[in-house]
Parts: sequence; structure tokens; C-alpha cells
Amino acid sequence: MINRNTVITAFLFVFLLSLSGCKTEKTVKVLKLAHALDTQHPVHKAMVILGERLKEKSDGKLIVNIYPSSQLGGERECLELLQIGSLDITKVSAAVLENFIPEYKVFSVPYMFRDKTHMFSVFDSEIGDNLLLKGEKFRLRGLTFYDAGSRSFYMKEKPVKSPADLKGKKIRVQKSNMAVAMVNDLGGSPTPISWGELYTALQQGVVDGAENNPPSFYTSKHYEVCKFFSLDEHTSVPDVLLIGTDTWGRFNEQEKGWLKEAVAESTIVQRKLWAASEKESLAAVKKAGVEVFYPDKVPFEEQTQGVLDMFADNEAMKSLILSIKNKQ
Repeated sequence: MINRNTVITAFLFVFLLSLSGCKTEKTVKVLKLAHALDTQHPVHKAMVILGERLKEKSDGKLIVNIYPSSQLGGERECLELLQIGSLDITKVSAAVLENFIPEYKVFSVPYMFRDKTHMFSVFDSEIGDNLLLKGEKFRLRGLTFYDAGSRSFYMKEKPVKSPADLKGKKIRVQKSNMAVAMVNDLGGSPTPISWGELYTALQQGVVDGAENNPPSFYTSKHYEVCKFFSLDEHTSVPDVLLIGTDTWGRFNEQEKGWLKEAVAESTIVQRKLWAASEKESLAAVKKAGVEVFYPDKVPFEEQTQGVLDMFADNEAMKSLILSIKNKQ
């Protein structure tokens, strides 16, 4: 005869076990991450790694679902979705963020960084950490800076070997006051167009050219239309990984720690992927018939010094620029 206490004990054990299973299932948090880049882009690949690392660290309690290639909209739309809490994480160019956070204009100052080492030292310093938190009042919390290389001009009809070659040319720029000012200073006609519409705009002659980094030039297939790429490397505008403050506020300290670790690890991998992608992209576009030029940067730097005049009366920005310039 089965002991009554044994049956009760067994029943309670199974019941509690089932409750434990339900509780574990309910604690799983699925994060929606959307962006506008192609799945072959090194930034997307870094996000995949971010999701994998986060799942490992959290033992499956934090899951990232990624929606690439503008599935949920372009950068502006993703930012707005983040602000209203319909999206958890996104990636946007720092140039887009400057419309919300004035301090981000510093990345669009031409020839701000001496080299790659200097740039990373700024991103990974207290300067970078402070900038990542500047958007919190807009419900946007920065997580990291992904390397987006340096932006250069690519054209349909002829190369840009000096600022004179930009005179009167319609150049696609991001919706950034700084980018507009820079192209104006170089004698071009800045034309803001969304990334998703640019290929068609180039095809139809709405613009004569654009400016971006080699991997974006390649993965966007803009090289099919523009056969001249001039590596003047006028600005080094990073991509910024952002999380909505509502989502961040729902995390406990352990979850925040997992996310920070996963983001940091993805950043290290992303920078390596980026360096490899730059070499591969340049080789691929050359093979596709693109002529790559390396113009003297000095005339470009000299002709864009007027951009700094935009901050003549802004002591905070002047101080930020100086701190970056002096960073070792």
C-alpha cells in the first residue's frame, strides 16, 4: 500500500517543479533589434554575435531577434520606434543622432581624428562614455560605438581629386547639418536623401554622387552606378548602438551586466570584421571596374576649416573638440 504522505510529497514536488518551469519561461525577455543595413555588413554580423553572446551569458533568459535591411524602417523610423518603446535596440549613424543630441556633431567635424588608434581611444574613453549617455533625456541610451570607417566621395561621371571637382555637384548627404555644411564648404550642393532611396537616386541622376565608407559602398551595390571612389576620408562618423531607456529600465542589474559584456565583446569583434571588410570591399569594387583614387587630403582639410566656425559661440562644443584633439 502506497504511503499517503509519500503521494502528497511527490505531488507537491511535481507541482513545485511545474511552477518553477513556468517561472523560468516567463523570465525570458525577447529584445527586438532593427537596423537598415544589409546582412553581409560587418555591423550586422557584430549584432548577430551580440545576440549569441547575450543568450549564452543569460542562459537563454535574454534573446535578441534581429530585423535587418530596413524591415522596420530606416534609421529615423527605428529611432522613433525606440523612443516610443516599440523597439528595444537599434543602430544609427552618429550623424543622424546629432539632430537629437548636439554633442554628436563633433563626429562630423572634418578630419577630427588623427588616425584609427586615436579614434578608438576616444570611443573607449570617458569622453565616449559621456557621449553615449547624452541621449537619455530623449529616451535613447548609447551602448557602444561601432567602427564605421571613414567617409569618402564616390561619383558617377568623374573622380574627386580636389575640392574643385565637387563644385556644383549634387552630393547625397545624411540628414545632418554638419554634413550639409561640409559639402557646402567644398563647393558641392548637399542633397539629403534616405539611404534606402539612394541607389535609385543615383541611377536617375537626382544626385551626382554620395559619400560613405568602402563596405557600405560595396554592400549597397552603389558601385554598380558610381565608378569613381576617392578616398579623401573627410569624416569618421561611428555607428552608435542604442537601447531605449524604457527597455533599459526594465532590466535588473544582472541583466544590464550581461548586456554590457555582450556589447563589449561584439564591439571588439566588429572592429576586426570592419578592418577585414574594408580591404575586401575595396578589392571587390576594383574588380567590378571602379577606379579608386587617393587624393591629397590637405586641400580638403583646409577648405573645411569653416565648419569649426559653427561652434565659435559654443564653449561646451569647443571644449569637447579640444578634449578629443588632445586625447592620446
